[in-house]
Amino acid sequence: MNRLRSLVFAATLILAGCGGGRAAEAGGASGAVPAQAENSTPQEIDSLYRLAESRIRHAKWGDAIEDLERLLLEFSPGDPRTPRARYFLAEAKLGVGSHLEAAREFRRVSDETPNDPLAPDALLRVGDVYAELWRRPELDPSYGQTALATYQELLNRYSGSPAAARAQASIEDLQERFAYKEYRAALYYFKLKAYDSAILYLKDVVATYPRAAVAPDALLKLVEAYRRLGYQEDVRETCGYLRQFHPNSLRHESPCPADTTGTS
Repeated sequence: MNRLRSLVFAATLILAGCGGGRAAEAGGASGAVPAQAENSTPQEIDSLYRLAESRIRHAKWGDAIEDLERLLLEFSPGDPRTPRARYFLAEAKLGVGSHLEAAREFRRVSDETPNDPLAPDALLRVGDVYAELWRRPELDPSYGQTALATYQELLNRYSGSPAAARAQASIEDLQERFAYKEYRAALYYFKLKAYDSAILYLKDVVATYPRAAVAPDALLKLVEAYRRLGYQEDVRETCGYLRQFHPNSLRHESPCPADTTGTS
């Protein structure tokens, strides 16, 4: 189970643990509930809600989806359990691998009930889902861009919340991945000796993601590209930047010339 799926399961355990009732009490020894979805009594709805929570706790995603979809039809308008049920439904959808459906359900929690305590966490989970869909930097970055936009939306809408703090950490992780993607593209063009194209990507890495782990490598490769093209002034400027901000990257095999500033 990967890190995100583990977080999903842990989150559902915490949320479900706050609810009341046990599955055995929800409908007798078998846990069954009335099959008729229409005109259910409040007691039947309560039983189904407890059963759905139990199924979430035990990762019975398919059964939980069926119960929760029925509950969302049965709840009266304004039922305070609606955001929680929809959040659970999103987690169950994610549990069966329906990422985009899960993202839509999480989004509905934050958009339809923006003042509910679960709204910030639901918006965070939207970003998490899209971030997981962009598994490798070399793939189309559309999902990663959506994740980044969602995390930034969370910072704007719920600044100061614990969810916003986690979103900030996720933004930094995404930026590292975007920087690496740009750097890989630069290396591709460098290998083809298309140095001008490589320079465009390398400069974008440095300008857009200056704190990324790959930024010093991008600067060194930029110096090398400038040297191949004979851009001596650019070599001097970039090497000066490296000496000032990334001195540890300048090893004995550095493409930068020795710094003779202040020597006779």
